[in-house]
Amino acid sequence: MFERATKKVVIDPGHGGSDPGTIANGITEKDYTLKISEYIHKRLNDMSIDNEMTRTGDTSLDSNERPKKVQSFYGDGKDVIVVSNHINAGGGRFSCICD
Repeated sequence: MFERATKKVVIDPGHGGSDPGTIANGITEKDYTLKISEYIHKRLNDMSIDNEMTRTGDTSLDSNERPKKVQSFYGDGKDVIVVSNHINAGGGRFSCICD
């Protein structure tokens, strides 16, 4: 039979610390991206899939630190999947370039 490829996952909750991300209607992006990431982390653990999170609390990672943190867990090989969670606020009309 076929063996399942073993992948490692790095979960990156967007924003954090001094960077709240989008704030609207009582929702702060950094809080929800952390909650979503914690859920994914738990589910991957339940399935025995190796995974790490770039932050587990309300901490800041600047744009130079973030990729270094991601690679610090498993390197930058093809066996690593990176999931970066964000909740973007739309503000304009949806447009599509379609055939």
